[in-house]
Amino acid sequence: MTILLVAVNAKYIHSNLAVYSLKAYAGQYSDSIDIVELTINHSEEEILKQIYLQKADIVAFSCYIWNIDIIKRITSELRKIQKQVKIWYGGPEVSYDAIQCLESNENLDGIMIGEGEQTFLELTKYYVEGKGELKDIHGLVYKESARLTSPQEDSLVKNYNGNITSTQVRHPMSLDAIPFPYEDMEIFRNKIIYYESSRGCPFSCSYCLSSIDKQVRLRSTELVKKELKFLMDYQVPQVKFVDRTFNCNRRHSMDIWSFIKENDNGITNFHFEISADLLNEKEVDFLATLRPGQVQLEIGVQSTNPDTVRVIHRQMDFERLKNNVNRIKNSKNIHQHLDLIGGLPLEGYTSFEKSFGDVYRLKPDQLQLGFLKVLKGSLMYEEIQKYGIQYRDFAPYEVLSTRELSYEELLKLKGICEMVEVYYNSAQFTYAISYLEHRYESPMKLYQELNEYYIKKEWASLAHNRIRRFEILLEFFKEVVMKGELDACDEVSIFTEILILDLFLRERMKSRPTFAPDNPTQDKLRELYKKYQTDRRMVHIEQFNFDVLNSAISGKAIKKKINMLFDYSNRDPLNKAAQLSEIE
Repeated sequence: MTILLVAVNAKYIHSNLAVYSLKAYAGQYSDSIDIVELTINHSEEEILKQIYLQKADIVAFSCYIWNIDIIKRITSELRKIQKQVKIWYGGPEVSYDAIQCLESNENLDGIMIGEGEQTFLELTKYYVEGKGELKDIHGLVYKESARLTSPQEDSLVKNYNGNITSTQVRHPMSLDAIPFPYEDMEIFRNKIIYYESSRGCPFSCSYCLSSIDKQVRLRSTELVKKELKFLMDYQVPQVKFVDRTFNCNRRHSMDIWSFIKENDNGITNFHFEISADLLNEKEVDFLATLRPGQVQLEIGVQSTNPDTVRVIHRQMDFERLKNNVNRIKNSKNIHQHLDLIGGLPLEGYTSFEKSFGDVYRLKPDQLQLGFLKVLKGSLMYEEIQKYGIQYRDFAPYEVLSTRELSYEELLKLKGICEMVEVYYNSAQFTYAISYLEHRYESPMKLYQELNEYYIKKEWASLAHNRIRRFEILLEFFKEVVMKGELDACDEVSIFTEILILDLFLRERMKSRPTFAPDNPTQDKLRELYKKYQTDRRMVHIEQFNFDVLNSAISGKAIKKKINMLFDYSNRDPLNKAAQLSEIE
């Protein structure tokens, strides 16, 4: 009897912690358990083929909003070619409406609901050893077809209605009981390592499934330290903690932060999702001592509208959050990723514009604009009529409109989101965007006009390379910002030079873009390279007619001939920009 755990991840670089945790916990049956990891970017034919070739007796899928539709289609096809296979689902996407999911899917035999390790162990024992009864395993919802002694498949798929069993709820377990899932690290080469040091969340945000489990359980710090040391010794590039609010227990978070500092290997980056307003003075001061690039923080703001924050049951002191984010930013050693959610109750377009501006002015390294997803099992799911929320019937159940936000306005926000990704989050247009910001009364209006320009030119749905994005931004500046004014020569010249600054900050170009003015003669450049004894393969020297840095920051064209040296051997660990210095 063999069991196949199937993970269909969003990207190749991702790994599925859940399936490895399940197999590790059921270690005594490891010879009977296989894992296959694929992605939503594989063709469905390839996914089906890889599952079929394993010839497993039981196939169990890890289900999330990003893969559930694919999994349902694969399930249907798998049943046609492996009629006797037992098919199980598990994961957050199916844990909160398991009976309805079983009723609507004739090819599905059962669902593991909630926390899965102990449930999977007992289910595996039942199938491998052929002993006991499914009804005695807590945390299951299943049809008779899931049983070993069930009738033949042909009659089952016609008569399953009304024949569904739900067992008792599985109580939360100690995290220390779960074995470390990363034994063979070669499997995870070139992938993000996901790590869990706690489960549950003390907060009650109505849109989040984590708020259902309010009992925060911690893995013992000594065990965490041992496992993190193993990962650091292996020099993995990134460890991403999946804890919902990593710093909800101050002693726990500080112990781990102190440990990774003391054992820093100079390579591994750690990602934490935190509540920045919970940080105290000591913690902020400590974070400033970490190696640049060692830690990155994801901070959920979601909205700065106090009425919205209140009705979604979110606890947040924005003034304290703002102060801590600014202090961390001033330390210049930690990448900060701040989140906003569009489509929340009581947050219309104008209100969201204010929330956008409040967070944007903190200058996070990334500003993530997401959109409300109405998840089954969440309080928000129960309050959709109260707040006039319309959302997609199919995964990812994203908001379509609310009482305050029309679908047309939501489309505008999605376009703004695209422009933020391209021109802000990429960190490729830092100084050009800084210069443009001075022309707009609110930050969001800049990205709104950019999006409108893309739509007008019919470019929004096209793929553009990096150089083309620079060209478009220059065209936007001439046509929209300057409105084609004939006396805007200096303005266009300074903006062009700022674009050149941004371009060369990121990489050593083999050829100059067509919009760039000519650099000094080769003789002049050779003199400068020789004078500063530079390796021409690792540096670039550019002559500007404006003080590009101060012009970008002030929003004013400052004429001044300067030479700038871009050193690609010494890059900023946070944004990978070349070290920049002015030379004579």
